[in-house]
Amino acid sequence: MNVYLAEFFGTALLLLMGGGVVANVALKKTNGSGADWIVITVGWGLGVTLGVYAVGQISGAHLNPAVTLALAINGDFPWSQVPGYMIAQLIGGVFGGMLTWLMYLPHWRATEDEATKLGVFATGPALKNYTANFISEIIGTAVLTSGLLYIGANKFTEGLNPLIVGALIVAIGLSLGGTTGYAINPARDLGPRIAHAILPITGKGGSGWGYAIVPILGPMVGGMLGTVIYRLAFKGIFDVWTVVTLIALVLTLLLGVALNKKSPQEEIAKI
Repeated sequence: MNVYLAEFFGTALLLLMGGGVVANVALKKTNGSGADWIVITVGWGLGVTLGVYAVGQISGAHLNPAVTLALAINGDFPWSQVPGYMIAQLIGGVFGGMLTWLMYLPHWRATEDEATKLGVFATGPALKNYTANFISEIIGTAVLTSGLLYIGANKFTEGLNPLIVGALIVAIGLSLGGTTGYAINPARDLGPRIAHAILPITGKGGSGWGYAIVPILGPMVGGMLGTVIYRLAFKGIFDVWTVVTLIALVLTLLLGVALNKKSPQEEIAKI
């Protein structure tokens, strides 16, 4: 198995397990229907752990374009492989979303609410405010990428790292996930959102493309921010990537302001 196939496989496995736990909790007439947020966060964390165990020895198990970008900025990953990794992750996300649909095939008809069905595949805000939603995704992903770099700087018993990474995902979900559903991974949101758009899901509505920029751009900027903070604080490095990240951060927040102004004001939560 080459590294790109490994990233596809690992991301698909992650999305099957993560989307699967959301479906189990949210869809009607499942044995897990009506369980709580803790179940979802633990399911996602264990899904990440399984994905990392599955392909970590082959590709490093990035499973996330924001992580791939962060590692490249930090000098831990070759830029030549970045596009291939990101494409493989995105396709894996689409395939994982399709597997989730197949897994819960009778339950889509049993569930009437369109937003609930979309929520199995893609994230959405508890309160829509594009600027605040961007901030949430940026902070959450910055914690993820800086956390991964902290973990990588320590030595653990062999085979323990995937469990530590999974615990990091659970912690982010419990502490920071309530505002936007903590995409913190563009492939985790865009891939299954595409699957939702193309699959013949019974009674589905729109795929929420108006919001999709947040869980794509927010995590990418957040991944960069977490990396440059780590490099500045622990390595004393202030370079062009620090400047690029700050510019990207400002532009993203300005985009949030513009999107808020463009949207119907009754849909936007006041800050």
